[in-house]
Amino acid sequence: MDAPAPINEAREAQKTLLESLAALGSAAFDPNTPGRQAAQQQLSDLLQKTPTVSLLPALNVLIQPGRALDVVRNEFMSQLALIPLRSDGVRATLEFVFSVHPSNANSNSSAPQKQGAQITLEALKMATRLLASPPVRATAEDWFKGIAPQLLALLDGHDGLELAKVAAYVIGFGILGRKSFGAPGTPGWTNFAEPMLRCIDPTTSQTPAQSASSRGGEDVVDLRRNAAAVLVSEENVAGGLRRLQTLIISHPNPGLTRRLLNPVVLPLWALSSWSNVSKKCEEDYCLPARNLLKIYLKISTAPDKVMPIVRDLLFEGSRDANKTPQWQYQATDANQNSICIVSVPSIPPTAAEILQTRWNEIGPKSDALVDLLAGISTDNEDISSIFLDLFSRWLSSKKPKQKANKGLVLIKEEDDDQKKGLDNNPLADVLEGSMLQKMMEKFPEKLAGRPDHILELVSGLLSQQDEISLAEDETVPLLMSLLNLVVTSPGFRRAKADPTIVQSIEDSLAKISRASGTDEVNETAKTAKNLLLFLKYRDEIEDPDAAGNANTSTSSQQQIEDRKTYSLAISYITQADSPPPVRSEGLNLLQGLIISNSSILDIPALLVMMSSMLDENEDYVNLRVIKIFTLLADKHPKSTTKELLDYYVDTNEMKSVDTRLRFGEALLQVVQRLGATFAGETGEQVGQALLEMAGRRGHRPKTETKQAREQRMRDLKAKRKTDDSTEDEEDIHMEDALLTDEERKRNEILGRIVEGWGSKRGSEDVRIRASALSIMASGIDVNIAGLGATLASGAVDLSLHVLTMEPELEKAILRRAAIVLILSFVRALHDAREAGRRLGFGLTQQSQDDILCILRYVADTDEDGLVKQHAIDVIESLENWQMTSILPPASESGNMLTGDPSLGGLSGLSGLSGLAGLSINPGNIGTTTSTTSGVSYSQTLPSQPRIEEIE
Repeated sequence: MDAPAPINEAREAQKTLLESLAALGSAAFDPNTPGRQAAQQQLSDLLQKTPTVSLLPALNVLIQPGRALDVVRNEFMSQLALIPLRSDGVRATLEFVFSVHPSNANSNSSAPQKQGAQITLEALKMATRLLASPPVRATAEDWFKGIAPQLLALLDGHDGLELAKVAAYVIGFGILGRKSFGAPGTPGWTNFAEPMLRCIDPTTSQTPAQSASSRGGEDVVDLRRNAAAVLVSEENVAGGLRRLQTLIISHPNPGLTRRLLNPVVLPLWALSSWSNVSKKCEEDYCLPARNLLKIYLKISTAPDKVMPIVRDLLFEGSRDANKTPQWQYQATDANQNSICIVSVPSIPPTAAEILQTRWNEIGPKSDALVDLLAGISTDNEDISSIFLDLFSRWLSSKKPKQKANKGLVLIKEEDDDQKKGLDNNPLADVLEGSMLQKMMEKFPEKLAGRPDHILELVSGLLSQQDEISLAEDETVPLLMSLLNLVVTSPGFRRAKADPTIVQSIEDSLAKISRASGTDEVNETAKTAKNLLLFLKYRDEIEDPDAAGNANTSTSSQQQIEDRKTYSLAISYITQADSPPPVRSEGLNLLQGLIISNSSILDIPALLVMMSSMLDENEDYVNLRVIKIFTLLADKHPKSTTKELLDYYVDTNEMKSVDTRLRFGEALLQVVQRLGATFAGETGEQVGQALLEMAGRRGHRPKTETKQAREQRMRDLKAKRKTDDSTEDEEDIHMEDALLTDEERKRNEILGRIVEGWGSKRGSEDVRIRASALSIMASGIDVNIAGLGATLASGAVDLSLHVLTMEPELEKAILRRAAIVLILSFVRALHDAREAGRRLGFGLTQQSQDDILCILRYVADTDEDGLVKQHAIDVIESLENWQMTSILPPASESGNMLTGDPSLGGLSGLSGLSGLAGLSINPGNIGTTTSTTSGVSYSQTLPSQPRIEEIE
């Protein structure tokens, strides 16, 4: 059928463009051509006016070797590298890379792709390298300044969620993830991080944010303070939050997350806790800010990072005179639909003014922070640490002149400026007191998570009390309530506490219980007496045998810390709403426990959880999960390999090919990690499974049934095909029109190959078989002796059968793996001989001749170029090994004559000694050989000298 007219026009236009570029390029850079300057100007004009989508494939063809002179080719390569600086260059470059990358051949080429090319991880990495590396003709500043607006626009998601994730990967991993470009002050940080952060806090950089007046043509915004100038519009504030959230949740980079969010913690708190907002404001401002704040507090040390929020609970903008401009958040209308950033007067309000005008906001703000802590804290110790820090500060403000007992530190030292800010600050006292009250109401059971610290604090403060000061001190009832909270908790045991501290508390309670005076003092004395009795008999009340068995049941402090870390890591990984950075942090915590060989790890449960994560196909966490599998294999090789084999073999036929290949990659790295320990039952179990999967006789009945069902559906759709398919055919022809004849032929061949990879009539998928052979080859490389003669012989025989009986085009990847396995076997024999290790088996001369015969046939007749090249390389290596095998190993040589060190990928001749053509080796006395399946086995006989003549 003739191609439609638009297709012919597109094909002719592409051909004309190629010819024009080639002609102008030759004229512009050929020294022998007159009028070079005019040709250069014409070439520049043509490049500028040609649409990017047409210019990219044309330049990609012209930079191929042999298409143009080297000087012209270099010029076209430079122009191709500068294309992302065009207004649409970034997206065009991304789509072009995704469409031409070889990994895209895995998609079925027979069906039109209505949604564009498939985005594979390999193609994404290549596109990231292109965009994150400034070309020679552009400085880093100009390069990132040119591509930043385009990538940030893609990050908004208006062009699709997939492209937003692509932009997040390029920015997060390729640019901000590199120290040379992503550190503060570098071009990458200036052009990508600062524009987002500046929309949330104008003081994060020296570059001024876009104000409302600079946008032009907008109506005056109705503000509460008409004199305030708008520094950041409501659209830019929402856009900055949206971009920052997309960037952080699209990739697991905890380090970058901390660097991005650390400067804007207080602004995020102000936006997340904004009161009386509309539904639109909640979705556009509060929810994104709250999500970012949760991520930051989860992957950071929560007690340390929460305290600045508590001390500045009413934060609404920067009032620091050292920062310019001074600003605050402000609602744009009475309905609280949006929030902008406005300038504020240079004189900040006093604490008394803030308390007078914003007193009603303290309660809701405290509730919001307590709810936030409840949502992010999975460990009671975090809540207890925050409470203790707050409590210590509150007490220090109540008793600034009192000192604790010698050797007891109640609060950590602070800078002088910070101390001055806390002294006589009624606002700080009120905020901290409000948080203390809310936390005691919300987390009564969690506050006892660190009883030793609370008892130490209470002991030091109660020891300062006496009967005279008891009536005047308002902190004593609070200390009694805190002590009651700890000693009455279910997990508290007196025997586990420090006896010195317990004794000090008992002495103080006894002293307080003798006080008398007002009704309040008498009530406090009565409470102290009851606590004293309860504390004395606490263990006996809970468990009569607890006092005697306390020492035996006490866990070590390290185990307690490891258990908390393990629980925290599991919660980060398993929570349904955990974003990628949090899950990645959980994997980091687990990796630390595995490396330290912690005794609290539940290995079977951990293996199951890692398998489930690898099964989910999270590209960003797969490498971390595989790393954990390799670490677990060090201590638990049998369990780890069995878990991986269960998913890889997939006996129940429940997993997809891609899933099984991921587990195959994990198994490969585990085998390489085990090295010399890959032997015994583990090696036998893995080797047998791999040979069964790589064989031709594997049958998968469920897969066969599924294939039959899918074929019936395809046949049914073919019958129902109507004239509407003409549009799809035209789309395919339009795509083909931009390809050369060579590219179309190559795509057709790739399509046949990919289609043939799928299993036929229920047999094993070719990709799985090739993967199994590759893992087997790696096992032979790392420890051929651990696999043993039977498995090694079976692997070689299987590889030879694959080469002789499966010559189809789609089986090329399988034949490549088979040849590599044979090479691994020969190399392993050579390495063992050079190291002086006796394997007990080797290749007989007849087997060597058979292998060489098969490989020579493959090298002459195979249709796959890579298979032929592999075969030639192995032939050369095997022939070289035959020559070196007739000589004694280097360790047994006397005066050595060293030969070529790189024969066929093997070590060269290790030395010459003895008589040529005659081997008299006393080490072989008492041995004879027998062969099975082409592999010879040595067996010791009583003692019998043997002289063997070698031709």
